[in-house]
Amino acid sequence: MSVYLFFKVIHLLSVVAFLGNIVTGLFWMKYACGTKNTGYMQHAVSGIIASDKWFTIPGVIIITAGGIAAAIQAGTPILRTGWIFWSIILFSLSGLFFAFKVAPLQRSMKQYLETSNRNDTYDEKKFSGIFKEWEFWGLLALLTPLISFFMMVLKWPEWSPLVQ
Repeated sequence: MSVYLFFKVIHLLSVVAFLGNIVTGLFWMKYACGTKNTGYMQHAVSGIIASDKWFTIPGVIIITAGGIAAAIQAGTPILRTGWIFWSIILFSLSGLFFAFKVAPLQRSMKQYLETSNRNDTYDEKKFSGIFKEWEFWGLLALLTPLISFFMMVLKWPEWSPLVQ
């Protein structure tokens, strides 16, 4: 196997794990909320936070390193190749959504559920507001790399603003 194919496989496996982790996180939190059991909900959000620590964040690093290494090995100009340039933009947006919205909202959900379970003060309307906001930003954090995935597979668009 060539060095290029090695890095491409690493990149693709990381993408699969990364996207799968986001999808399952959204699914399990929605599923737990459907039970109306705040203990399950607290457990689900704690699991999501842990899976981000062990899969999402390392996945970002490996996706980036593997993709850059594969592009270098292939001799592909990273920022002058449209589908790579725009995918990097979308992937970066996903990271910003995660860092500034999703992760803080996850911590808020976890803290709220821990406190309300301990004090028996759960207010479904209050939690629902936090959850719906998390769901919205989580969906954006999923859609941006998902669109990036399709761009990479289809090698579209060819246009980059950095082409001379």
